[in-house]
Amino acid sequence: MLRRRFRAMGTEMQLLLDARPDGRATRALAAAEAELRRLERLLSRFDAASELSRLNRRGAMRVGPDLLAVVELALAAREQTGGRFDPTVHDALVAAGYDRSFEELPAELPGRASAAVACGGGVRVERSASRIVLDPGVRLDLGGIAKGYAADRVAAILAEVGHCLVDAGGDIAVHGGPWPIGVETAEGSLTLELAGGAIATSGRDRRRWTRGGVEQHHLVEPSTGRPADGDLLRVTVVAGSAAEAEVLAKALFLAGADAAVREADDRGIPAVLVTREGRTLLAGGLE
Repeated sequence: MLRRRFRAMGTEMQLLLDARPDGRATRALAAAEAELRRLERLLSRFDAASELSRLNRRGAMRVGPDLLAVVELALAAREQTGGRFDPTVHDALVAAGYDRSFEELPAELPGRASAAVACGGGVRVERSASRIVLDPGVRLDLGGIAKGYAADRVAAILAEVGHCLVDAGGDIAVHGGPWPIGVETAEGSLTLELAGGAIATSGRDRRRWTRGGVEQHHLVEPSTGRPADGDLLRVTVVAGSAAEAEVLAKALFLAGADAAVREADDRGIPAVLVTREGRTLLAGGLE
């Protein structure tokens, strides 16, 4: 088993490749890392020179195929989740204090969080012109879905050489297997086996900080423009791709425990939900 670890997109990356340790495998791992770094340079809101940051400043511009694809995925997800997943939460995150990469964010910020910021603004994709247009005052945050998109792209590169697993800070995409994946529960952990597809987790227990003594986190409820204050601590979802798993995990998290279990069961979305009071709920066919 070949392994490669490095840091990108504000998180720890791990690539596993079940292949002979020859030149082809080495080149594939190097290409996979290079692809992650390339996508980070395009899609990070914390890099002032990134294509996403330039779009946020200008409000409209011609963009490359990756930013176009991720924005289209994000807008489709907003429609499919009834607005629970929304790429226009950028200013709400900044208002809560998340205005720099998380490793640079102090555990305690001075002052109070700013007033709630409206989300749900207009974003138009003009595919024929490779152009994205934002309504006045709208800025995009593509953090989670961009990470999922990157994991999917990298897994496809490695899959040309052998069975592989890409762990992009908890967004896990696999080809071949089966791969045992540990999922944290309230009581400890359980193991899921994946031979394809992806797993992603959304929760308020990872990227969190305090401002004026009040806990903040990175999962904004678009309807309020503030960090969500529901009854779930985290949600882990299995889906066909890491980008899709990212969307579903966040949407279920924002739905709240009871509604999330019903939705996962109705739609057959395998999900592990942990409540803030310490219960573990299995849904979508998991037992």
